[in-house]
Amino acid sequence: MSQDVEVSVVLPAYNEEKTIEHTVKTTLDTLASFLPPGSFEVIVAEDGCDDRTPELADEMEAAYPAVRHFHSDERLGRGGALERAFEASHGSTLVYFDTDLATDMRHLEELVESVRSGEYDIATGSRWMPGNEIDRPAKRGIPSKGFNTLTRLFLPSDLLDHQCGFKAFDREALFSIMDDVEDNHWFWDTEVLVRAQKEGYRINEFAVDWTPMEDTKVDLVRDVFGMGSQILRVWYEFSVNPRINRTTTLAAGTVLTLVALVLMTQYLDFSQVITEMQGADPVLIGIAAVVYLVSWPLRGARYKDILDKLGFREKTGFLTGAIFISQTGNLVFPARLGDGVRAYVVKTRRKVPYPSGFASLAVERVFDLLTITVLAGSVFILLALTGFTSVDGFTQAIAQISGERGQSGRYALYLAGFVGAAAISVTALIVASARTDRNYIRSFITRISNDSYADYVAGVLERFAGDVQVVANDKRAFARVGASSLLIWTLDVLTAVLVFAAFGVDLPFTTLLAVGFFAVSVGNLAKVLPLSPGGVGLYEGAFSLLVVALLPVSWELALGAAIVDHAVKNIVTVIGGVASMLLLNVSLTTAVKESRDVPEVEAVDN
Repeated sequence: MSQDVEVSVVLPAYNEEKTIEHTVKTTLDTLASFLPPGSFEVIVAEDGCDDRTPELADEMEAAYPAVRHFHSDERLGRGGALERAFEASHGSTLVYFDTDLATDMRHLEELVESVRSGEYDIATGSRWMPGNEIDRPAKRGIPSKGFNTLTRLFLPSDLLDHQCGFKAFDREALFSIMDDVEDNHWFWDTEVLVRAQKEGYRINEFAVDWTPMEDTKVDLVRDVFGMGSQILRVWYEFSVNPRINRTTTLAAGTVLTLVALVLMTQYLDFSQVITEMQGADPVLIGIAAVVYLVSWPLRGARYKDILDKLGFREKTGFLTGAIFISQTGNLVFPARLGDGVRAYVVKTRRKVPYPSGFASLAVERVFDLLTITVLAGSVFILLALTGFTSVDGFTQAIAQISGERGQSGRYALYLAGFVGAAAISVTALIVASARTDRNYIRSFITRISNDSYADYVAGVLERFAGDVQVVANDKRAFARVGASSLLIWTLDVLTAVLVFAAFGVDLPFTTLLAVGFFAVSVGNLAKVLPLSPGGVGLYEGAFSLLVVALLPVSWELALGAAIVDHAVKNIVTVIGGVASMLLLNVSLTTAVKESRDVPEVEAVDN
């Protein structure tokens, strides 16, 4: 029969025991009303059901020659189940619709014949075109309208309804697109439609009568994280990624920095900034530089502990030099191209394979992010919980700012405390999952969502936790890497505090230290955005903003201190990087070029 099949209808099914028999019989009867016998098949793409759907699908496969059942032990997601069934189908016209039959089946002939006739490559029903009947409650209609509006706004699409579960495809057209479709869940058909329009395929969108057959609820993971993030992903792939290169990144970073400087002139007296910098105590600034220099051997020691767990034993001095070189690369080149330099150095000088080099870098970055999150989150909570009750130097300063700015300051700090508590909770969840065989991340995500997108989100966080797990399984190694990370960033903060002291800020040391932890953490998080070499401008802006918000100091002083603080750290980095390049005989430009040429699969395959 497979040689005669022209039309393959796929029914994606998850726990459909109440409706699957009726849906299959209705589908067979409707297809038989306009197609010759033996020219169609109906495939039940059963997606890891835990009810009686598999048994019922087997019974229908035995009873009807045109029915086939594909079972999956695990959830593939709607898109994954559709792709698997389409690949095994026999028809040249491929169709799918939702098993609840919300779309009136009288439209099936128009759907199929639009593609089968060769007039269109793709056909899709629309609930938002004029001329149809639709019974859609506001709680479903508003999110749908919002999603489709965002899709048209960010992606190259002229369609009114991307998510209607009633579509047909020419086999060759679909398969030419399918390999590029990354989503395996609810965004799958939207991505197919968007990519089809980008490739110039002919699409017939026609009005259908539609009635919801069951209630639905807004799902935080699916609707907000899942669908929203997928729109941004495809937008980035289509609109941003093709334009990203060294020249455009450097130009964008430079323009943003210049715009920021121009805007600053509207509320800052730069002559006063320079005056503040000239009046700084050079001795304290020198001490700050020495304190920051001390953190570098600690970075090397931490990197040594990480590589030890990967099976490579190297000396701390060499690894410190490799870090110096890579961080110097980040100061010279945009888009954090220096990150790959370290993998190049340890590969060419110590034969550490690229996968291990990139994995070790990922582990280090994870510990840096976790440490920064904990530091910033802890200060968030400290500000919110003690900022209005205690009378020590720190809280007096915070209370003063709150009093000057009224209730908005109080609410801002309470909100900061909530955000900090959330950040620390997520960090604790990741670390706990990394330290045990029990999967805390997946169990937490699935508690707030039962959608297949929950598996996708849990997978992302699990990969993050997996990087930590490289060292987390060894309690002593985990303690050493965690403690060294905390000490490294504490010295980073202490450097900033000493620079502030050099500017003659008349505040208690405990106040400066607490706010310094917060400002340095947020400033370094801002540097994650690869908009300028070394995060110049991003760090200073975020640092100054937080300092002015939390301390009774002027913008001019805050910006001057931020500039000097970042300059001290960058100068120490460059001096160490140049010395390390001379000692290890490494060309920075060659290292960047070679590290960029490493195949992506080699870089991440560990």
